[in-house]
Amino acid sequence: MENNTCIRVLADPIQIKECKAKIKANERSFEQLSGVLALAGNDVRLKILYLMDEEKELCPCDMSDILGMSIPAVSQHLRKLKDGNVVETRKVGQTIYYSLKAEHIKILRPFFKYINQMNLSSEKA
Repeated sequence: MENNTCIRVLADPIQIKECKAKIKANERSFEQLSGVLALAGNDVRLKILYLMDEEKELCPCDMSDILGMSIPAVSQHLRKLKDGNVVETRKVGQTIYYSLKAEHIKILRPFFKYINQMNLSSEKA
């Protein structure tokens, strides 16, 4: 289809203009959410984010034990999350603790709530 024309009879120019304005006004939010979801799209990183939401903060060694992965493998995922500005760190002596940044908790929490609800549903069945 080389022809890029629409077959609708009437376009609503007001609706189109308002939708364009909504997209433009929310561009920053789309970029932020897209970045967070892209990082959370990996199942290991999603589990890490879930654990940080549940436990508030964890060190790579704890995550390694929980996930059954090597510390370097966990650290690689944490580095991506940190580079993506999704997590923050707190250092105590030699130990670095990772936690979700507050602005991302409200984005991710509905997904984690869904995960927990699905788990409860399967336990009742």
